[in-house]
Amino acid sequence: MKFILVHRIPGRARLRCGTGFDARAAEVLADGLDALDGVEGVRVNPRTGSVLLLYAEESALERAVTFLDGASFSREKRLLVEKRREQTRPSLFPFFRYLVIRPLLPVAVNMVTACTQALPFLRRCLSSLSHGRLDVDALDGAAIAVSLLRRDFGTVGLLTLLLSFGDALERYTQKKSLENLASHLALRVDRVWVKRDGAESLIPFSDLRESDLVIVRAGSAVPVDGVVEEGTASVNESSMTGEPLGVMRGPGASVYAGTVVEAGEVCVRPTSVGKDTRMQQIVRFVENSEQMKAGIQGRFEKLADKAVPFTFGLAALVWLFTRSLTRAASVLLVDYSCALRLATPLAILAAMDEGVRRKVMVKGGRYLEALSTVDTVVFDKTGTLTQSRPEVAFVIPAKGYGENEVLRLSACLEEHFPHPVARAVVHGAEKRNLRHEEEHTDVEYVVAHGIASQWRGKRVLLGSRHYISQDEGVDVLLMEAKIEELSRKGYSLLYLAVDGALAGIIAMEDPLRPESASLVERLRGMGVNRVIMLTGDDARTASAVAGRLGIAEFRAQVLPEDKARVVRELKAEGRTVLMLGDGINDSPALSSADVGVTLRDGADLAREVADVVLMGGSLRELVTALELGRGAMTRIHDNFMLTMALNTVFLFGGLTGLLRPGLSAVLHNMTTLGVSLNAMRPVLPKGE
Repeated sequence: MKFILVHRIPGRARLRCGTGFDARAAEVLADGLDALDGVEGVRVNPRTGSVLLLYAEESALERAVTFLDGASFSREKRLLVEKRREQTRPSLFPFFRYLVIRPLLPVAVNMVTACTQALPFLRRCLSSLSHGRLDVDALDGAAIAVSLLRRDFGTVGLLTLLLSFGDALERYTQKKSLENLASHLALRVDRVWVKRDGAESLIPFSDLRESDLVIVRAGSAVPVDGVVEEGTASVNESSMTGEPLGVMRGPGASVYAGTVVEAGEVCVRPTSVGKDTRMQQIVRFVENSEQMKAGIQGRFEKLADKAVPFTFGLAALVWLFTRSLTRAASVLLVDYSCALRLATPLAILAAMDEGVRRKVMVKGGRYLEALSTVDTVVFDKTGTLTQSRPEVAFVIPAKGYGENEVLRLSACLEEHFPHPVARAVVHGAEKRNLRHEEEHTDVEYVVAHGIASQWRGKRVLLGSRHYISQDEGVDVLLMEAKIEELSRKGYSLLYLAVDGALAGIIAMEDPLRPESASLVERLRGMGVNRVIMLTGDDARTASAVAGRLGIAEFRAQVLPEDKARVVRELKAEGRTVLMLGDGINDSPALSSADVGVTLRDGADLAREVADVVLMGGSLRELVTALELGRGAMTRIHDNFMLTMALNTVFLFGGLTGLLRPGLSAVLHNMTTLGVSLNAMRPVLPKGE
């Protein structure tokens, strides 16, 4: 297994292999890397074949690369990892050993044990100082060193016990948070059935090649993105689209990893395997979310870093004025940064995980923060506020014609064309059970204008007013009053003319989503003071739709490039802009906004560009996304205030001598644990 270095900055590197590997192999890698000198943190993602390393020195990175090049996954090694994995979970046994067993042991044994346990922390302290860093490791090491100088081995034992437990808890909680988030998205496949040279065989997923035919039977998940080569099946795509009903997929149709075959059997030719599938691209959003930290997380981390030198300076002053190493050690053990560094990313990960469970996928912490401050929402009309599915609303016949006759003849012409308006006319006739015979001659389609044909020896025209009236010279003034009324109400009009005379009008509408109006009202109740609708419709139609939705501000006849310009102008005014659109032409605006949001059935490019995807397909999830962002930021600020207040009290206790080093360490670690658990609580009430 060959790993390649794909990203590197001082103290941090990411390596990736060509294929993914299973969870046990990941444990082998993580266990082996974590044991290397100088390696301070390891995160292994088996689904994407990625290894993230945090290291103190360049030689540690070299050792890690050497280890990865020679990594093997033998059965014995995996069994050893299974055992070690159990041991890495935070355990209360060390506390029992310290409180019950230690007092029974000879003093010399306790001294040696305390010094041995202190060595890793002292090494980390020296490593930080040698690199010019006054960080948490330096602070912890200094506190332990002071206790050793005082020959207070009981305190040394307690400090190392608490710090070790805190490290284990941090690794465990971060790992579980990431695993919980990824588990809602990732597809777990160890082995797949393939057809090679006409024979079926069961192979490891890691051995799958794009030249294989993957066999997927009823009840099984599709393991790859691909095209159906053989067979027909009903495929449930709810994991990808949120649509609960199965869709039929036959030869030539595309299927995606993570979807499930409900009935039937298909052979799939892979187009994307492993890390390249759509589902794994989603998982990589989780992996890369650490590179999209919320600004608040970065600010708190910087604040935490600045607090460390302050703590050192204060401890030095305490020793200078009191000459008490005990008080100095107590000050060193009160550290603001631990809780801030741990609780903030945990709160973000927990909120992202909660979002996935509520069908809202947020692609990084920075977008959660932006969601919390949104004051302007910009909607594209078609496909977001509306259902993007035209329907026949009214049929208004001219004198001498009936409604059914107008609609039947129009459907007879439109059935030859696949565009949405044509389908709507044909569907409207079907709803009225109108049968239309093929009585016309060849149909001539005039692009962007309409249709011309011969029917019963008469010339028939169907299309826009411009085509019927201006291009073909048909008089429409006799129905002008009705035309004006329907136009004011926002209907699109289709005109039918027979032998140079107007035969009738079909009023078309793009139905609003049932939740659109209530969403606009809810947004205003949440403090979003500007809601803007963008549309390519004319101003009259746009005004009618906006009025039905309660939107006071709209832009009509907007081109795709104009949408992005509108968003940039709003941002230039100092507003935090959320843009919601679902089409390819919305992508520039989605990229320009502070938060770009799209729906599950949006265009591929829109889903790729968007920062938030509403996986349930309902606009109500936009409210969920906003509440999620606000709740996460409120939780982070609450944790910040709690951390600062409690640790300040502990610091005062150390300065005055009310708290000894051991008690300071206990209280400090309890604070870190408390704010971490608070960070991981659900942000939204269960009923929402």
